Parts: sequence; structure tokens; C-alpha cells
Amino acid sequence: MKITIIYDNEVKKKGLRAGWGFSALIESEGAQPILFDTGADSPTLLHNMKELGIDPKNIGIIVISHAHGDHTGGLFEILSQNETAELYIPSSFGGAFPARKVTIVGKDSVQICQNVFSTGELEGVEQSLALETDKGIFVVTGCAHPAMKGILDATSRFGKLYGIAGGLHGFHDFRAFESLQLIYPCHCTQYKKEIMELFKGRASACGAGLVIGL
Repeated sequence: MKITIIYDNEVKKKGLRAGWGFSALIESEGAQPILFDTGADSPTLLHNMKELGIDPKNIGIIVISHAHGDHTGGLFEILSQNETAELYIPSSFGGAFPARKVTIVGKDSVQICQNVFSTGELEGVEQSLALETDKGIFVVTGCAHPAMKGILDATSRFGKLYGIAGGLHGFHDFRAFESLQLIYPCHCTQYKKEIMELFKGRASACGAGLVIGL
């Protein structure tokens, strides 16, 4: 399984553009590519996708973590280029998507495809992903607006937690991460510096162009 960060506040690869938002591509053997969130704007998203060799038409599934613009800004341009991708959106998103397969995610967890699960819409605002890997469950968050304890509890139902990547917002109860082996604080994380210092050897900087092999 592989995660490629497409859109982030920072850049890890020359030629890519930074922006306030988040988007990642999740690829695994035997499953369709999953686009998790779409950043804040389509020009930056599409530029970075082109530079990373990602064709919007090849995306099979699009998951939106929550309805904020820094995670949905590129959605409708991607949908205009890809007429077949399935959508998994939280119930708080709203809107209509005619002639497209859409799964509205409520409070219950949902299996999206093999080895990929949604936590369900936690606290009525946001869903995260739980990825099953040989080393344990890897968590992908959009902004982590729900309490981190709730996110970790929801994802741990699928197995022992191994790592996490994504926006962590104002999370600062760092004890919750003590058992994690991989930590990538991205996007809106307010305490990046503290996390990087506290979990040296396990925490790594995020940024557009980062590839996480699982």
C-alpha cells in the first residue's frame, strides 16, 4: 500500500505547489486508487497531480473527510474530468451528485474497499480512514476536528494502530501517540514542531510529494 501526498501546506518535491489544504492518493494492490480530499483549489491540485503522474481519470474512489473548503476545493473539477469515480461523503456535506454512485457516510463505520475503512462521521463533522497493513492499522485524517481519542478509538476497532498521517489540528495530548511507529503531522497541525521533537525517529515532516510506503 502506498500514500502519496498531493496537496499540503508544505512541499517535499521540487516543482510542486503548496496551499492551505490537504489531499492524498491511496493505492493498494487489487483495489482502485482512492483520492482522499481534494485540497483548497483545483489549479494547485491538478498541477501537483500532473507533476506526480496521477491521472484524474484513473481515480476509482473519492473520499471527502469533511465539508470545509480546504478539503473540497478541487472536488468539482475532478468530478468533471472523471465521470465514474464513486463518492464517499459525510452526511454533513450536503449537495447533490446526479448520475454518480454516492455513499453518504453517517455515524457508522463503512468498508470502502479491501483493506480500507471509514470511521464513520465522528461527532457529526468528519470521517477518517483506517488502512489495514501487514504492520497494523494506519490512520489518515483530514483535519482531525473530532477529538483524537475518538478517532484513535474508532480506528483501533480494526486492529492495532501502527501510524497516522494528515491534519491533526490542535491535538496536543501527545501520550495518545506513544504506541505509534509512524507519525506524519500535515496541513493544519498546530504542534508540528513539538510532535517532531517528541517522537524523533518516528515522526517525519509532511508535504506535497511525500510518498509513504506501508
